[in-house]
Amino acid sequence: MAVADDIETIKRQEARLVFDVFDEQAAFAIGSAIRTRALKESLPIVVDIRTFDRPLFYAAMPGSNGANPDWARRKINVVKRFLKSTYRMVLEQERPDRTFRVGEGLDSADYVLAGGGFPIEVKGAGVIGVIAVSGLPERDDHGIVVDALCDHLGHDRNELTLPAQKSN
Repeated sequence: MAVADDIETIKRQEARLVFDVFDEQAAFAIGSAIRTRALKESLPIVVDIRTFDRPLFYAAMPGSNGANPDWARRKINVVKRFLKSTYRMVLEQERPDRTFRVGEGLDSADYVLAGGGFPIEVKGAGVIGVIAVSGLPERDDHGIVVDALCDHLGHDRNELTLPAQKSN
């Protein structure tokens, strides 16, 4: 039941974390907030914020590596294709190999099932871009983006945060 609950929570996140306006200033503010948190907590991540036609913010933190930008790029492609969070896609698809089913026609060089890509949705315009974080476990990558969006948009994090995963 936990997976179904997580999917419902992510759907709520996607429905509530919507912008009235999204522009370069918003991208910079959100990206800077994620960067500041990453520096404070020594998180080895990259953050890539873009609309579908151009990049708006990018930062690579100490400890991130050359694979992180590629993971972010592939997450961005998934959001662009499906217009929803990549972590939601992970939970819905249930594919431990991180690839899409053969019938989807999506090359693993360009698409990956991994959390950390979140749609930028604007009221009246729909999904126009992506915030992608890569470098931590996927649930944490996703959570960093959600936290930053809650703070920026004035939502209580506690209402939209996924619960901590229970260790086995």
